[in-house]
Amino acid sequence: MTATKPKRSSSTSASSAWGSRRRPPEVLSEAEAIVLLKACSTRAPTGVRNRALIAVLWRCGLRISEALALELRDVDLQAGTVRVRHGKGDRSRTVGLDEQTTAMLARWIDRRRKLGPGARAPIFCTLQGGRIDSSYVRRMLPRLAAKAGIDRRVHAHGLRHTYAAELAREGTAINVIRDALGHTSLAVTDRYLRDVAPTHVIDTMRARRWESA
Repeated sequence: MTATKPKRSSSTSASSAWGSRRRPPEVLSEAEAIVLLKACSTRAPTGVRNRALIAVLWRCGLRISEALALELRDVDLQAGTVRVRHGKGDRSRTVGLDEQTTAMLARWIDRRRKLGPGARAPIFCTLQGGRIDSSYVRRMLPRLAAKAGIDRRVHAHGLRHTYAAELAREGTAINVIRDALGHTSLAVTDRYLRDVAPTHVIDTMRARRWESA
């Protein structure tokens, strides 16, 4: 006699399907990103480091793995550039640093130099010169968000989403956004922006008029 497999309950199936769904992107406002930065200590070495790291994630659109892999040779503060040597798919790219992010990064590099971790240590290293694990950042960002009173999920890739959304709202050409994010094609960037910054939909809806009662 062949045993029959028990049927999965609909509630179990629904729960499994819900758990496998991808969470929607979380885009911060500029004000939220700023208070997140302000939640970092401006005096403690870890605070100075974390402030610079958050600024690089937000204002340069780097993936967390890319930011944590940066070395001193990858940053030119005079030129205002950051070189990602091994991005997704082992692709390299260069992005720009704005004035405020440059200042935060310069302050951490100066503090880092006094700690003496060595030139070959990652820029964003522990106080002993070791590598920072991405799990540290995953714990750090929600803690700072709670301290800053941000009532939404805050995570490293969300800062990348915020970067892309801001560029789209500012009218940046899609090929520039593609290159800044390190995407393989315009189609990938288009799908990305439709998810995080559907400006064409929002602008169309906001422009509609109707006769109010």
